[in-house]
Amino acid sequence: MRLCSFLLTAVALLAPAFAADSAARKSALDKAAFEAYIRQMELLPENVAIKIADPKPSLFEGFVEVAVDIPTPNGVYPWRYFVSKDGKLIVKGSLFDVNKNPFQTELSRLKTDLQPSFGTPGAPVVLVVFSDFQCPKCQEEAKILRQNLLKSFPDKVRVYFKDYPLEQVHPWAKAAAIAGRCVFREKPAAFWGYHDWIYEHQPEITADNLKTKVTGWAETANVDTAKLGQCMDAKATEAEVNREMAEGHALLITGTPTLFINGRPLGGALPWQALEQVINMELGFQKKAATAAAGEKCCEVTIPSLVPGKD
Repeated sequence: MRLCSFLLTAVALLAPAFAADSAARKSALDKAAFEAYIRQMELLPENVAIKIADPKPSLFEGFVEVAVDIPTPNGVYPWRYFVSKDGKLIVKGSLFDVNKNPFQTELSRLKTDLQPSFGTPGAPVVLVVFSDFQCPKCQEEAKILRQNLLKSFPDKVRVYFKDYPLEQVHPWAKAAAIAGRCVFREKPAAFWGYHDWIYEHQPEITADNLKTKVTGWAETANVDTAKLGQCMDAKATEAEVNREMAEGHALLITGTPTLFINGRPLGGALPWQALEQVINMELGFQKKAATAAAGEKCCEVTIPSLVPGKD
């Protein structure tokens, strides 16, 4: 869980103090200098082929954003740096503007249009879950969400599902994601039945039997098996899954499940008590914000006067 405050590492890329010629100074806007510096800072050996994106506009005045992709056995690990426009400073981590939502960056990148969802439209708490159908921890989290959310918050939460298959470690996860999107395309109301079924039967599924298992489920769910099979064979929804993966990458997701509650990122399988607490806190934050917006006094402490004759 992200702390209210953050640890910010700022480093100056300056030439040695004895260098009189300013032209000799390094700039973090130079990719070679930037790469050399972060390799030293992050202990990245030369045989790790990192990918440095071009600088792009940042939400924060005076800085551009530079994304760095680090390959790992579990997939690509995205790091984000902010570089001052004069090239002198690198900031690692997140910057916050106290006049904006602390999760404005995440909210701006989360897209929920035409996504599988359940719960109340327009609910005050929006939960977006990035998941992998072959991931055991995702199976645990899916069960927790499905069994508890609507029962505890019948009209306060809206849930959206996003695919984020970890292809390097889960050989049939992406094919299952494509199949799920095919189900959603063919019969949107059947998606959550597919979602629950595939997690329940996760241990029985392999890359070889996935299609047979899915079409067998489809027959019981009144989903057109011929159209579903054609969609799966043609990988007709792969572009949709790829967009979800790209979105997750931009959000710096490094594993599944990852949840965003009103933009707040929460990684790993969390117990219901922890999720319930976060949702209640979000509802509390919104109540206070609404009170403040209405011009009412919130959380004001009145200290009694110690002067005789004063209240």
